[in-house]
Formats: sequence, structure tokens, C-alpha cells
Amino acid sequence: MASGRATERQWTFLTNHARVLVQIARDPGIRVRDIATCCLLTERAVQRIITDLERTGYLSHERRGRTNHYSVTAAKQLRHPADAGPTVAELLATLVHRPAAGRQPTDGRRRQAPTAPESSGP
Repeated sequence: MASGRATERQWTFLTNHARVLVQIARDPGIRVRDIATCCLLTERAVQRIITDLERTGYLSHERRGRTNHYSVTAAKQLRHPADAGPTVAELLATLVHRPAAGRQPTDGRRRQAPTAPESSGP
């Protein structure tokens, strides 16, 4: 007989669509390749999700040189009837509280390391 652990279903609290949207909200200039890496998805899956989000009005993009710059439609309501009420902005306010570990923004800015508070000395 197989152990209980081997037959456990794997599940997560967030959908892949939510994960992709969070990565884009954190960094609107992020590359599909980087989203795929962060979300543990294939680039093709990320492209399909971005297409879904754009087609339903949750996301748009504009071309800037060789890259896309994404815009999240923050005022849009969540899709599922059980989630009725909150907006995308309210969801993202909870999920986008910090940048992904080890990532730099793609707009050319560098994050500055936090500085230690100055002591007043003896």
C-alpha cells in the first residue's frame, strides 16, 4: 500500500493568473522569461496568461523599444462571483508588499540597501 504522503493532492492558495499579475504589478517592465522563472511556469504558459489577462481587461501593455511595459487595471473587479466586491488593487495591496527576492526593477533603477540608523553616540 502506498504511503499517505505520496497520494496527497498538491494545491496552492493562488492561481497562476494571480501569480503572474503580482509579478507584473511588482515590476511593470518584467520580461516573460523572468515571470516564468519566478512563478515556476513555462514562458508559453506565461504568454497565455498575459493574453487572458489582457483579453479580459485586467492588463494592458505598450511596446517600449524591444520590451513591453505592462499596466494593471487596478479598478477592475475580481472575476469570480464568490470574490465579488474587491478590486484588483485591493488584492494586489495584500500581495505586492515587497519585491521578489533578488530581483532588480527593470526600469534601470537600482535598489539601495537599507541604511542603519545613526546613533547619537555617548
